[in-house]
Amino acid sequence: MLLEGSCHCGAVRFRLHARYPYPYNLCYCSICRKTAGGGGYAINLGGSYDSLEVEGREYLHVYSATLRDGTGEPKQSPAQRNFCGACGTALWVWDPRWPELVHPFASAIDSPLPAPPHRTHMMLASRAPWVKVCDAPGDQHFDTYPRESLAEWHQRLGVESD
Repeated sequence: MLLEGSCHCGAVRFRLHARYPYPYNLCYCSICRKTAGGGGYAINLGGSYDSLEVEGREYLHVYSATLRDGTGEPKQSPAQRNFCGACGTALWVWDPRWPELVHPFASAIDSPLPAPPHRTHMMLASRAPWVKVCDAPGDQHFDTYPRESLAEWHQRLGVESD
C-alpha cells in the first residue's frame, strides 16, 4: 500500500510503500508518549525504507533517545526518530539494526488507513498514570513488547499489502 504523509506545517512530505499498514499497535512507552503524544501512545506502521521518498529534507531533525540498561546506566538508542524541525511533528522511526524497515507514525499519514480488527496495547508498564487504556474485545495487552512482530500480526490476519 502506498502511504503519503506530512508534518503539520507542510514543510516535510513523504511517501513510502507499506506492506504492514494496519495501525493496530499502540505503544505507551515514555519515548513514544513524550515525542509523539496522541492519547498517551503512538502507533507505528511498517514500511520499506528503500521506498521512502522525502520532500523538505532540510527541515528534518533526528532524535535518538537515551535509554537505561538494567543497571540504570544511560545508553544512546540507535533508533532515529525523524521529526519536522519547523513544527515538531513526529514522522517516522528508522533503526540501523533493521535497515530495510522504516516505521512511520500513523498520526503523520494522510492516506486513509485500514481499520484494524483489534489492537495490541504494548509497553503498558511505562504508561503514564493518567492514561486510560481504551480497549475493545479481542485487544491484547503487554507490559513490554509482544512476542508477535508487526509482520506476524499482519500475516496471521491475512491483511498484508503487496
